[in-house]
Amino acid sequence: MTSRLRSLSLALLLCATVGGMVVGLAHWRTEQDIAAFEERIATLGGANASPTVSAQDLAALPAPVQRYFRYTFPEGVPRYKVVRLAASGQFRRPGTSSFAPTTARQVIAAGVPALMFSATTPIVPGVWARAYDFFAEGDMEMKAKILSTITVVDEGQSPTLNQISLRRWLLESALYPVALLPGGPVRWEALNEHSARAVVTWAGMQASMVAHFSPEGMMTAMESETDGDLSTPYHGSGEHVARSNYQRQGLQMLPMDFTISRRAQGKLHPFWKGRIDSISVQ
Repeated sequence: MTSRLRSLSLALLLCATVGGMVVGLAHWRTEQDIAAFEERIATLGGANASPTVSAQDLAALPAPVQRYFRYTFPEGVPRYKVVRLAASGQFRRPGTSSFAPTTARQVIAAGVPALMFSATTPIVPGVWARAYDFFAEGDMEMKAKILSTITVVDEGQSPTLNQISLRRWLLESALYPVALLPGGPVRWEALNEHSARAVVTWAGMQASMVAHFSPEGMMTAMESETDGDLSTPYHGSGEHVARSNYQRQGLQMLPMDFTISRRAQGKLHPFWKGRIDSISVQ
């Protein structure tokens, strides 16, 4: 090997080593940020338990919601403060049409609207995107980074995104149904035999979704009553979620399969299709 080739090889090795160190450090910092946000949600949730309810409270709800709670809590209503879950499936990044395998985890407060979502999606072999959405005390933060290093989405709190995040907490609530009980931040409005409107009010904001229920009492879907803006660089909460495959998880019946979609002009555009791999409450 000539001295020039040796020098070139050493230079390439040095660049690769330095690049690997930069990515490794950035990845560590990103994971530290995610862990800190998760701890904030756990602390906030720990200070705010889900509401207690009486038979009279439940009897005053719209008929399909009463049916839902009877199905969901077959042995009585439990109380808990924090939910932790892991999910996996297929995710479509904003502005793309193809799906990629994705893993995600969430830490959610059950008694107040607050959550932390983080996910990893491969882009090409050896390259991944790390994304997270944080929402607590009325404010949100959203980031996505290629290789956990190069920031491609960086959204801070704004009135629009804060409200979208509030709706996100509501959209996910079938996984922590005590959040939907009377006496908490959510109230129910009657619509018809199989649907009711859930309205969450928090930190001076309000968001609502229409929930649809099967005759047996399963919540099969939640949807916004307004279309979304598909041109944004983020999916936000999405405007529609379909849920199925209810299974007994502790004292609750929970839907383990889901499809979350954007919606515009009467069409659904799925972007996150998956299953709950594990879920626990405390």
